[in-house]
Amino acid sequence: MEELEMVLLEGEEKMDKAIAAYERELSTVRTGRANASLLDSIFVDYYGVQTPVKQISSITIPEANQLYIKPFDKSSVKDIEKSILASPLGLTPQNDGNGIRLILPKMTEERRRELVKLVGKMEEQGKVAIRNIRRDLNDDIKKLDLPEDDEKGYLDDVQKMTDKKIAQIESITERKNQDLMSV
Repeated sequence: MEELEMVLLEGEEKMDKAIAAYERELSTVRTGRANASLLDSIFVDYYGVQTPVKQISSITIPEANQLYIKPFDKSSVKDIEKSILASPLGLTPQNDGNGIRLILPKMTEERRRELVKLVGKMEEQGKVAIRNIRRDLNDDIKKLDLPEDDEKGYLDDVQKMTDKKIAQIESITERKNQDLMSV
């Protein structure tokens, strides 16, 4: 029975990690407000090493639709600017010599709808990850050679856990979609 509890605990832990990964991925989707996590996917060639922007600079939010990136080393301002221009963010950096200002344009209704679709795809990937963990858990339980009734009960427990985790993903998605659609 101790082995079974370990299998269930590991499965739940894996599901929680899948949800955390989904939340991290969602944070890169831009809503109407400035958020430093927008820059999580931006890497700069810093002395020959690809380094995240947030490790070589401070990022502040002076206004609701602005980010200000102030590098610790002023010589890297141009490199950060190039990385932002090359990124899929679609933002034009404004270099003032000391740092870079990013002004986030107001999102159009069409762009909001595109982002909601993107979030829907991300949600489906998150659900698939949870379902894959459920499948592995079910396989692990079946390998334990438990009595049939016990096995069925534990498989039901796994399904309940899966349903709960998928509901969590759906509520996270719902909140993100509300953020996207609010003007």
